[in-house]
Amino acid sequence: MVEPNDEQSKPPPRRRLPRNGPVADDGIALSVRVRYFETDQMGIVHHANYPVWFEAARSEYCRVREIDYRGMEADGLALPVVALNVRYLSAAHYEDELYIRAKVVECRRSLLRIHYSVSRDEKTLATGETLQMLIERASGKARTFAPEIAERFLAPR
Repeated sequence: MVEPNDEQSKPPPRRRLPRNGPVADDGIALSVRVRYFETDQMGIVHHANYPVWFEAARSEYCRVREIDYRGMEADGLALPVVALNVRYLSAAHYEDELYIRAKVVECRRSLLRIHYSVSRDEKTLATGETLQMLIERASGKARTFAPEIAERFLAPR
């Protein structure tokens, strides 16, 4: 029987996730390491997690571009998702290091459209899109984005 030496018995080093933030295509990238509770019994990420990751990437996008969502809510506005589309291309697994990218592709009047991609090692695992509508919380009626907010959503970084 061969005894493992110290080097063989050590687990492989974990790669450090890069900082979140802007990427070259004017979107943002958010790093996520898949946690055990996000998987099913086969060790595959459950499909319900992708919209949650999209939400996290959308929040990061607003933070990086200094879009004050909390301030919008304090002003009586909300930005609910009115449509969500996810296309699953390949499975993600427990402990995978994923990158969720978000990019605003449309911001007009009261509508905001964001494209997303989820990747691992440059392989795209899923793509998606949300459509949101700016509304007045009290009435539920559509409102128009203030020009400075629309510019922040769309301006190159």
